[in-house]
Amino acid sequence: MKIENRFWVMKQLPVGNNFQDALEIKHESEIEIPEGFFVTKNSYLSMDAGTRMYMTDREDSYQPPIPIGEKLMGTVLGEVIESKHPDYKVGEKLRSYGQWSDYSLVDPHSMYPSKVDVSNTELVNYVGIFGANGWTAYTGVIDTGKVKAGDTFVVSAAAGCTGLMAGQIAKISGCKVIGITGTDAKCDLICKDYGFDGSINYKKNDVSKELRELCPEGINVYFDNVAGPILDAVLENMAIFGTIAVCGLLENYSSSERLPGPYNYDLILMKRLRFEGFFSPDFYHRELEINPILRRWTNQGLLKLPIEVTEGLGNLPEAYSKLFEGSNIGKVVVKV
Repeated sequence: MKIENRFWVMKQLPVGNNFQDALEIKHESEIEIPEGFFVTKNSYLSMDAGTRMYMTDREDSYQPPIPIGEKLMGTVLGEVIESKHPDYKVGEKLRSYGQWSDYSLVDPHSMYPSKVDVSNTELVNYVGIFGANGWTAYTGVIDTGKVKAGDTFVVSAAAGCTGLMAGQIAKISGCKVIGITGTDAKCDLICKDYGFDGSINYKKNDVSKELRELCPEGINVYFDNVAGPILDAVLENMAIFGTIAVCGLLENYSSSERLPGPYNYDLILMKRLRFEGFFSPDFYHRELEINPILRRWTNQGLLKLPIEVTEGLGNLPEAYSKLFEGSNIGKVVVKV
C-alpha cells in the first residue's frame, strides 16, 4: 500500500524522562499488509505510563522490550482505510494496538481491536473513561479492592487518569476517599472538582503523618499506582485485614533494575493484609459489561475525566514526558 507515513522509534534507551534525545521520527512511503491485517488512519494516540517499561532492557516486564529502531507501539484510535480481514471494514472506527504513527498496521491477534460507537460520545473518550484506564479503575476498586460503603480508600497518582477515576468510583461506592498527588494545585483540584474528601502533597508533607491524621481508623483499601516510599507510608497506616490493589509502578518504570521491596513488608503479615496485583489485558473482554456502568455514572455527572490533547505527531515526546513529570491532570493523548 503506497502511503506517506511518519512513525516514532527509539534510537537509544531513554535516560530518565529525556525522551527528546532517545526517540526519533522516521518516514516510509509504503506499508505491506499481510493477510488478516488491516491499516488504520490514526486520530489519537494514547499516552500510557506502563509503556515506559518497553523502553528499558528488562525482560520481565508486561511484554519484551521494543528493540532499538523498531516502531513504538500503544493504544490508538483510528479509522480503517485498507483491510485484508473480513471482520474489519474500511470506514469503521476502532480502538486497537498500533504504532505511534500517522497510520497503523494492525494485527487483530496482538490485542483485539474494538469497534467504537461515536454516536453518543467523542472518539477520544474510548482511550479515557471508556477504555483501558476506565476498566482498570473500575476493576481495581470494585473487583480487586472489593470496596464497601464506609471504607477509607486511598489512591496514589490521584490526579492521573486511572487514579482520578479510581477515586471517583470509590466515592460513588460510599467510601471516604483520600488522594496522594505531587502539587498543592492538584490536591485542591481533586477535592474541589472531583469529590475527594482529602489530599496529600507527597513532595511537601510527611505522607505517613498526614495519613494518620486523615485516616485515624486506618486505610481499608489502597489503590497503588506508584510503589516506592509512598507504599511504605501507606503500609504503616493500613487497617487490619485491609487490601492493597497494585495497579502501577510509576516509581520504577524507567529503571532497568527491580525496585527494592517495601521496607515495611512485615506489616503485611502483622496487619493480615491482602496484597493483589491486577493487569488491564486480563479484563479487556469485559468491555461490554463495564462500559454501560461507566456510561451511566458519566451521564449522572458522578464520573468525569479531563483529557489533555497535544496536537501533532511531532510533539509526542513532549506529551509522553508529562506522565513522568507529573504535569498532567487526567488523560494525556496525542492528536495526529
